[in-house]
Amino acid sequence: MKNKLIGKAVIFGLLSTASVLVQAESAGGKGCGWGNMVFEGQRGLVPHLLATTTNGTSGNATFGLTSGTNGCDSSVRLGYGGRSLFAMNGMLDNIAEDMAQGQGEALDAYATLLGVEQADRAHFAKVTHEHFSTIFASPDATGEQVLAATLDVMSRDQQLARYAKLPS
Repeated sequence: MKNKLIGKAVIFGLLSTASVLVQAESAGGKGCGWGNMVFEGQRGLVPHLLATTTNGTSGNATFGLTSGTNGCDSSVRLGYGGRSLFAMNGMLDNIAEDMAQGQGEALDAYATLLGVEQADRAHFAKVTHEHFSTIFASPDATGEQVLAATLDVMSRDQQLARYAKLPS
């Protein structure tokens, strides 16, 4: 029971962070959405939170991305300049443990974040388990190193290669 609760907390943490990261990545480019228009030129936590809330609650950034309006451009390359997703959640150890075992909720959450479809997740777990020593090449591997190694391993697997592409 305890492990299931911990696993659910881990997945919730990953998904919560992923939703925050979507905002941090400036999807649609800088200035996408009415919140950015209303609070244009302002700095600080409060205006940023209000702009994000305005964009998220009214759906205007989503509309702008699909219609090419509201200052949004879906062809803009996404970027993230913050700390690693794994470091922020302390997930690296959980992913390593599950990968070494060839299964687990943290590994499944990792596959989800990488866009691996449900039908391919068992294969993802098998492949990453088989290449554990490549993916976690050192005991102090960073999240970025693990991600790069995971994508490299996936790119060499016929079934997983389609998920290993980074945005251009």
